[in-house]
Amino acid sequence: MKIKENSSLKYISILALIGAMFLIIFILEQLLPPTSMLFMVLKKGAIYSLVAVSLNLLCGFTGLFSLGHAGFMLIGAYTYAIFTIPLEARNAVYQYFDGGIINFTLPVPVALLAAGACAAVFAFLIGLPVLRLKSDYLAIATLGFAEIIRAIFQWDKLGPITNGSNVLRKFPSFSSTIFPFAVAGLCIAIIVLLINSSYGRAFKAIRDDEIAAEAMGINLAKHKQLSFTISSFFAGIGGALLAMFQTTVQAAAFKSSMTYEILLIVVIGGMGSVTGSCISSFLFIAASEWWLRFLDDETYIGSFKVPLLRSGFRKVVFSVVIMIIVLFYQRGIMGTKELSMDAIGRFFRKFKKEEDVA
Repeated sequence: MKIKENSSLKYISILALIGAMFLIIFILEQLLPPTSMLFMVLKKGAIYSLVAVSLNLLCGFTGLFSLGHAGFMLIGAYTYAIFTIPLEARNAVYQYFDGGIINFTLPVPVALLAAGACAAVFAFLIGLPVLRLKSDYLAIATLGFAEIIRAIFQWDKLGPITNGSNVLRKFPSFSSTIFPFAVAGLCIAIIVLLINSSYGRAFKAIRDDEIAAEAMGINLAKHKQLSFTISSFFAGIGGALLAMFQTTVQAAAFKSSMTYEILLIVVIGGMGSVTGSCISSFLFIAASEWWLRFLDDETYIGSFKVPLLRSGFRKVVFSVVIMIIVLFYQRGIMGTKELSMDAIGRFFRKFKKEEDVA
């Protein structure tokens, strides 16, 4: 009875945190213009949170090391863009391919689901041979898949569908500021429910010890395939949201470095922590694209030029910050723990007790 009560309190705490987040966003939406840098960072942070949590499901909770996430994001982004470009805009977008061959459009929610479904189908097919591999070999195979997909989508023979190496544009963007937060929050909530289900426990058992998991009757191939496919489904939706955020799509942007960034976010947040991935996503985007931006500008104090401040120096400082975090938080910011109202309460009670003792 006590276990059930604790579980209920945990879910209530998570819902309360989500509700508080949406309330803060709503208040900010009333106070700040939609084009403010804060909103840009929050939107991209929400999208990267979803993608990072989806990768964490695969790497942190199932123990499968994949480097193909950028490829699944590319599939999702292209699927969304291709099927939502208005008919009257297709001649302008597909100007080198006679308007393309797709002559219908899908509603935005349907297109988002289609983006996830297409990524999941590719993941299922790729996973059949690739998931027989382990560790570094699996990472190399999935990385190769992502690079092949990127090259294929730029192939001129597929131009009537993908527009070749040209940019896809004129598709619907966010209808409101809160849209990316709502979609990302819903998807992350589904992933959390999955992690806390019997399938999630099977994923964790495979991560901890494959031999012991198989001895307990867990079908390794089935559960690995399931984790890989579900992770890719949400990566596809994340790719579609990224396309909406950027308002354009081009395959050249979905390089392997994008996967490395997402993997870095997962490691910084903590392998096996959903809230860790969410927190580190916002911190990563804010630090790399906002807080340290001044380091790229040449600065003068009178006639004295401040040394080192020039284009590219921001990345150097950002790399040093990441190294410091990894050195002092070797298991990530959250480790395998999750943030909840109960955990926050314990922290403040402990802080107050230490203050009273002092």
